[in-house]
Amino acid sequence: MGLAEDRVVVVTGASRGAGKGIALALGATGATVYVTGRTRSEGESALPGTVFATAREIDERGGTGIPVVCDHSDDSQVEALFKQVERESGALDVLVNNAFTIPDGLARKGPFWEKPLALQDMFDVGMRSAYVAGYFAAPLLVKNGGGLVVNTSSFGGRCYMHGPAYGAGKAAVDKMAHDMAVDFKPHNVAVISLWMGLLKTERTQAMFKGVPDQYKAFAAAAESPEFSGRVIDALARDPRLMSRSGQVLIGAEIGAELGVTDVDGTRPRSHRDTLGDPPTYNPAVVR
Repeated sequence: MGLAEDRVVVVTGASRGAGKGIALALGATGATVYVTGRTRSEGESALPGTVFATAREIDERGGTGIPVVCDHSDDSQVEALFKQVERESGALDVLVNNAFTIPDGLARKGPFWEKPLALQDMFDVGMRSAYVAGYFAAPLLVKNGGGLVVNTSSFGGRCYMHGPAYGAGKAAVDKMAHDMAVDFKPHNVAVISLWMGLLKTERTQAMFKGVPDQYKAFAAAAESPEFSGRVIDALARDPRLMSRSGQVLIGAEIGAELGVTDVDGTRPRSHRDTLGDPPTYNPAVVR
C-alpha cells in the first residue's frame, strides 16, 4: 500500500455526509482521492454539497481531489470510474464503499408496509453498489499487491433500525466484507465493515436544528463525518491490518485502540452497550 502522501483512494458517495468527511480526512494526508457522487451543482439536491466542492476542499487540505460524477446504480458508470483510476493513477490503495440512497420515509414511524416500497432502493445503492464497486476495483487492488476496502455500515445491521430494508442492507454489506476478505486474502488486500456512530452530517444537523430539545443528547454524542476517515487512515497504516480483515469493527472502538481522535480532540463513545455487538462469522470456507 502506498504511503499516505502518494496513496490513491476512491470514496463513493462523497458529495456530502459521511463520504465527504471520509474523503476530506484521507485527502488531508496528502492522498489522491477520487470523489464520486451524482450532484454536479448546488441546488440539484435539497442538501448542500457537490463532488466538485468536496474535491476542491481536498486540494485546499493538501491532497489531490478528483471529482467523478457517477451514478452507482449504473454498472457501466462504475466500470468507467475504475478505468479512469487505472488510466490516470495506475493503482488503487483504498476503496471506501459509502454510496447510499436515503429514500423519503426511511425514518417514518410505523411498520414497513406503511412506509414507501421505494425503501428497497437501499438494496441497489448501498448493498448492490458495494459489490459492484468491489468487483471493478479488485483487479487494481490485486495488481497493487495490497490495499484496503472499507464498507461503511452501522449498528442497524444487528439491531432494529428504520425497519427491515435498512437492516438487511447493512447486514448484507457486513457479510460481504467478510466474504470478500476470503477471496482477497492471498493478495494482501484487507476488507473491513465499519460501523459508524450518529454523524454530524448536513442531514442530521438540519434535524437537530429543527427540534433542538428533542435531539440535544444525540447531538452531543454525534461524531464528525471526518472521524471515520481518520479511523480508515489509521487502519490503512496499521501493521496488524490483515489480521483484522473480514471483521465488522465499531469505529469508536477501533479508533480508541489506534489513538484516533475526532476533529475537536474528543474520542467518540461506542454504542455497543445499547445497540449490540458486531457479528462474528464461522471460519468455515465452502468453495
